[in-house]
Amino acid sequence: MTFDRSLKIAPSILSADFANFGAECRAIEAQGCDWVHVDVMDGHFVPNITFGPAMCKAIRPHVRTVMDVHLMIAPADPYLEDFAKAGADVLTIHPEAGPHLDRSLQLIRSLGCKAGVALNPATHESAIEHVLDGIDLVLVMSVNPGFGGQSFIPSAVEKVRRVRAMIGDRPIHIQVDGGITPKTAPMVTEAGADVLVAGSAVFKGGSVDNPSVYGDNMRAIREGVAAGARAA
Repeated sequence: MTFDRSLKIAPSILSADFANFGAECRAIEAQGCDWVHVDVMDGHFVPNITFGPAMCKAIRPHVRTVMDVHLMIAPADPYLEDFAKAGADVLTIHPEAGPHLDRSLQLIRSLGCKAGVALNPATHESAIEHVLDGIDLVLVMSVNPGFGGQSFIPSAVEKVRRVRAMIGDRPIHIQVDGGITPKTAPMVTEAGADVLVAGSAVFKGGSVDNPSVYGDNMRAIREGVAAGARAA
């Protein structure tokens, strides 16, 4: 996994067919996705329960790109090693999910994974100010975490812009998750985002038997970003 600021689309398998995860991962990769985003929720830190390390281990053989694991769980520390062993390339945690963010990030990196920090809509970007040299990704949540299909929160755009200014020339990805569509994608990429998580916007209308729709949906996002860049 090398660093660059080119646009990357990371479909969230939260919107995929749960009975066909392996096939869904292969389908979105064949249709041009860059990363595969896995939303882990515990029913405690967020109001939903999704996947654990066993599921990540099961789909790892089907993921040839980047397995991007977003841990919406608290506490996170006791499970970091399990997710790393399951094959995560990126592990993203929330500042609120443990008492010592810097220590948690050091642990993630020691396990051989890239380390990310997720900022909820009400979490100020100052939460990452003192750990910038120990992270590889900042995830700006543009919805409240817990469920797919929510509407984009516009204030995320300026938060992305502020995070981009904080990062400077550090090799840190800026990811945005929540309500990403061909309309909202240009707004966050113009502000500095380079990784877009999209669930409904990628999987809507398609299936493992009709995967070309996934490709059409991802192309629409990329074309929206390109059109926004030309208009800027």
